[in-house]
Amino acid sequence: MRLKEDINPLLLQVFRSVVWLYSVLTFLPWYLLSGASANLERAKRAKARSASGRPAGPYRATNAMQRLASTLHPACDTLDKVFEYAVRRFPRRHCLGTREVISEEDEPQPNGKVFKKVILGEYRWLSYEETFRAAERFGSGLAALGQRPQHNIAIFCETRSEWIISAQACFMNNFPLVTLYATLGGPAIAHGLNETEVTHIITSKDLLQTRLKAILFEVPRLQHIIVVDDKPTSWPGFPRGIMVHNMASVQELGAKPENMSRPRIQPIPSSIAVIMYTSGSTGIPKGVMISHSNLIAGITGMAERLPNLEETDTYIGYLPLAHVLELSAELVCVSHGCRIGYSSPQTLADQSTKIKKGSKGDTSMLKPTLMAAVPEIMDRIYKNVMTKVDEMSRLQRTLFVLAYNYKMEQISKGYTTPLCDRLVFRKVRSLLGGKIRVLLSGGAPLSAATQRFMNICFCCPVGQGYGLTETCGAGTISDKWDYSTGRVGAPLICSEITLKDWEEGGYYSTDRPHPRGEILIGGPNVTMGYYKNEAKNREDFFLDETGQRWFCTGDIGQFHPDGCLKIIDRKKDLVKLQAGEYVSLGKVEAVLKNCPFIDNICAYANSEESYVISFVVPNQKQLLALAHQRGVQGSWEEICNSPEMEKEVLRIITEAAIGAKLERFEIPRKIRLSAEPWTPETGLVTDAFKLKRKELKSHYQEDIERMYGGK
Repeated sequence: MRLKEDINPLLLQVFRSVVWLYSVLTFLPWYLLSGASANLERAKRAKARSASGRPAGPYRATNAMQRLASTLHPACDTLDKVFEYAVRRFPRRHCLGTREVISEEDEPQPNGKVFKKVILGEYRWLSYEETFRAAERFGSGLAALGQRPQHNIAIFCETRSEWIISAQACFMNNFPLVTLYATLGGPAIAHGLNETEVTHIITSKDLLQTRLKAILFEVPRLQHIIVVDDKPTSWPGFPRGIMVHNMASVQELGAKPENMSRPRIQPIPSSIAVIMYTSGSTGIPKGVMISHSNLIAGITGMAERLPNLEETDTYIGYLPLAHVLELSAELVCVSHGCRIGYSSPQTLADQSTKIKKGSKGDTSMLKPTLMAAVPEIMDRIYKNVMTKVDEMSRLQRTLFVLAYNYKMEQISKGYTTPLCDRLVFRKVRSLLGGKIRVLLSGGAPLSAATQRFMNICFCCPVGQGYGLTETCGAGTISDKWDYSTGRVGAPLICSEITLKDWEEGGYYSTDRPHPRGEILIGGPNVTMGYYKNEAKNREDFFLDETGQRWFCTGDIGQFHPDGCLKIIDRKKDLVKLQAGEYVSLGKVEAVLKNCPFIDNICAYANSEESYVISFVVPNQKQLLALAHQRGVQGSWEEICNSPEMEKEVLRIITEAAIGAKLERFEIPRKIRLSAEPWTPETGLVTDAFKLKRKELKSHYQEDIERMYGGK
């Protein structure tokens, strides 16, 4: 998407002439010295092909046509062996890093609220060897507390170094690890703990006090709570029969000679490594059983798609480790000797909500080279940068827009722009530390506009990935040299993809110009199924005639001639309107999210009605400016509830929808502006910021009746 060039036509022509002359003079040396011809060839080549020759597939990566990959390193067939391999190769290299908290203070806001701000110091690092010893002692201590091999143990904790240390301890001792999102509600937490019959749980002081303590009476089997924080050493006020320990004391117990000498029962490849509870976007969360061999196959496929991955790389970890994207990404990094510095969405950048003004966020200190993100976070970065561009002087804004549009043209041809990167985009790139070389997006569809923006302004490939918890997060990842947007790339070397006809939605593998259908993923990364849920297993998983497992995703995709996949619909997001038209709610949301007035949007349609409605979280800065223009006054809540502002935002949304070529019946007719943002804490979105449609429908039920009933 080009930015609007608000400049005198004569000056614009002069600028283009200068750029043309510069391009002509520098093209040949750049082309010969940069290896551009090879990169262009890589971008154009076929990345996957149908192994059967049929348009339905199965499609495999061109370098995995004969056999799907399942192992990363020779003889490393379980996760504990993968970690031991890394420890032997990189014993003294940095492994896990945590920033020191120098001070915390409360900062009153103009609206009367109080925000906690922090000043953070340097990163403190554990080496690979130190991380291994910490995990070894912790695992031995858990065994001394009665945790037995092949018996489930839960972790309910924020993303931090202790999470990975705990996970490695469990992998070493064959303790299946039950993962739960830190933002799940009480009933969902209790459900997961009771269903898996855990007796031991690893958590943090904050989550113990705010989430876990309230439901302890509902989890009768629980005996031991291990708190990862060092202090305090005593925890009064808990139900009789539950003992609370801190991580340091469990490690001290494990370090005793009689406990360290106790033989470990190691896992085998088919042993359950993780029971990962989904974020519950469609109801009660389901536990997905993931074996050691499943995870190793998944990270093998992901690692192959990350160019030149090595021990000099630094990864920033801040997404929930209870999400398969973050866990897989960190396991990929550990297996290659990279270092992982921990962060959080509240401390990620200098402008983040918990960082005190004038002090540095985590990306500025860590300067990561690798980063994973969900589209919600990328959309926020995109809107924040564009807001700052609007605030620039006319000259600065003009230079930025001209450079942006020039670079977009060059990227579309497969060319780089080193001068623009150095002179114009260096400051934007510094928002993420200035050294990012690969940015991976997953968890939900990333809009083409945001993908291209990140690509241009952060001067690095922005890969889209597609995978699910049920496939270890591994399905596809776009190639470094693929300059297209809106696609999720070719199948990984660990998986293959078949398209299944879906008659109700009108998607067939025989469709022209692209075969379309429901995406089925097969391979060694396809998990063992849902825990204690045979009915759902029969519905979503199956074995083919060769014994390979497949998962039916419910997503609709189409394959392009070069073997790359594009997600175009989802069965559950497709609603048939009263007049018979099918509306893809996800498509409507993806298009309208790029509107600067929208921070988040949920489209809704009722099959008994003839039009679409939407709930919208407006961008506060944009809406307040619009209210000022229209003379609408009042508090933020009053402005959001104003019928006049609803009407104005609907007009803007309609214009954006028409500009994006949505069909008439896809454009929302009525909207509801929400004064409160949707966060995982509100229960309206998951930890990966996917919409919880059922909860959103309940939350806005009165508004649905008003918008459809004309009240």
